[in-house]
Amino acid sequence: MNELSELQAHLAAARAQVEALNAELAETNNGVLALYSELDQQAEELRQVSELKSRFLSYMSHEFRTPLVSIQSMARLLLDRLDGPLEPEQERQVGFIQQAAGELSEMVDDLLDLAKVEAGRITISPDWFELIDLFSALRGMFRPIATSGEVAVVFEEPVGVPAMFSDNQKVAQILRNFISNAYKFTEQGSIIVSARKEGEAMIRFSVADTGVGIAPQDLDHLFEDFVQLRSARSHRGTGLGLSLCRRFAELLGGRVEVESTPGVGSTFHAILPCVPPAVPEGSEEDMP
Repeated sequence: MNELSELQAHLAAARAQVEALNAELAETNNGVLALYSELDQQAEELRQVSELKSRFLSYMSHEFRTPLVSIQSMARLLLDRLDGPLEPEQERQVGFIQQAAGELSEMVDDLLDLAKVEAGRITISPDWFELIDLFSALRGMFRPIATSGEVAVVFEEPVGVPAMFSDNQKVAQILRNFISNAYKFTEQGSIIVSARKEGEAMIRFSVADTGVGIAPQDLDHLFEDFVQLRSARSHRGTGLGLSLCRRFAELLGGRVEVESTPGVGSTFHAILPCVPPAVPEGSEEDMP
């Protein structure tokens, strides 16, 4: 009888412990559910804030675009002397106006691209194209820089580099931003644009300059939004150009890199896939 009583007492104590543990678990579960609910609410608030920011950037950029186009058009009419000759000082001042409007127009384009990327509205339209055609178009775009001043912009012929299956416009935009950024930080010397095959399915685009270089502590933050570094040239910008390069490269399935030595120069790389993604087995989709 004594043993039975002791066993009943142990069972009662164990049952009490189990009930206490169940109560603690129920309380913990309620706390976890409340935490999940709070996290969901915060995530929704962050999503709404991000959407509002994207809308603001988009609306603001569109509102700026119309007056900027008007300013550029009027400046071009004046510089073309359609309304009569200009004095040398007047021509210089109108040139400043046109340059400032062009810089602001680039800022507007960057803000629009950022709003589209964050809203998920950037579309990728891949197709086959030759790199020699891409470099030819970029060479024509930067010819005014390449033929004037103390900075030579050189496009190396992409010898032995195959045709590329990607979004031609996005690749060109990455390289344009790299080249423009290099020019801002290079007062004399050269900017060399090149491409080479890397592995079986990648192409490494490189833009190397002989500019002021970048401090090691700044390299890790270089491709973040709104990051600006002081340069030898006086210029304005949003600090979005390199950030958009990173985002576009990731959308194309690649990545960006940079290496730099202060006082010697910098080299920016975009490593992008040059062939279509592999088609899953059993798919009837034909490769281009």
